[in-house]
Amino acid sequence: MTITPTELELTGAAEAALGGATDTVAPPPEVASGARALRSLRRDAGAVLSAGYIGLVVLMALFAPLIVRLSGWSPYEFDQSAIDPNLGGVPLGPWGGISSEHWFGVEPGSGRDIFARIVYGARVSMTIAVAATALTTVLGVTCGLLAGYLGGKSDQVISRVMDFLMAFPALIFMIAVLSALPASNRSALLVVIISVFGWPYLARIVRGQAMSLARREFVEAAQASGASGASIVFREILPNLRSTIIVMVTLSVPGYIGTEAGLSFLGVGVVPPEPSWGQMIASSVTWYSVVPTYFAIPGLFLFLLVLSFTVLGDRLRAVIDTGEAR
Repeated sequence: MTITPTELELTGAAEAALGGATDTVAPPPEVASGARALRSLRRDAGAVLSAGYIGLVVLMALFAPLIVRLSGWSPYEFDQSAIDPNLGGVPLGPWGGISSEHWFGVEPGSGRDIFARIVYGARVSMTIAVAATALTTVLGVTCGLLAGYLGGKSDQVISRVMDFLMAFPALIFMIAVLSALPASNRSALLVVIISVFGWPYLARIVRGQAMSLARREFVEAAQASGASGASIVFREILPNLRSTIIVMVTLSVPGYIGTEAGLSFLGVGVVPPEPSWGQMIASSVTWYSVVPTYFAIPGLFLFLLVLSFTVLGDRLRAVIDTGEAR
């Protein structure tokens, strides 16, 4: 039986079709790049350690009531038997009263359990930082996209507002406003005030990249096909800003944790008896020469958390930049 060239072509096409049907479907480019970035981060010891510590603090914040119940002490409970009233409230025992009963010792003067206050302080710090980061991201991305894509008067108005807020002495304004406002709902006030001065930095970066993307061929093709402005922004421009936004968010969280701690240290942040790492560091200033552990423990937790977010954000940025270069 003679097989014609046409039949050979048809047979080859059928085999190719059948073979393609049995092969594993390749993942989309976004999924593949995300998996490659994850593998790169897993091979980085600094990124793994940083992510592990961040995960530990997040678990502490989420399960704070359960952890404190297991420790046997409330963060607001005084233990007068653990301090020496004759010495002004110095903790009994070595290392600030560290024992099987008080794992991290007790606060001088009050006898409150430091471990319980560290756990609840993680909840306060992470809640404020994450909420401020979320609000900052929404404001920054929205305003940056509007300024970069629309241009014209919208860009001028938003850019002038960004310039004003970035040039304003934010710390002095925060201290003045928080000192004048009532102490109730102080955590919510911290989130709002931190976000007001934080969003312009993200918006400036998003604006510049949105202006560049708005002139690209795929955006012009979408405009020529009759796509609406909202569709172009959310389907064409915003997905291309994903890596930038992720890196900026990762690097913003440690900044806001430090801001909350600094404001609490200055006495205008979280109001006692609500525990906060910055507030604990401020309270330890008068005791650090007598009970150095009271200063060292919350300071170490705060330092490691800020360092972990910074290292993870830096590693993530390096991985994303390497992937984009490929």
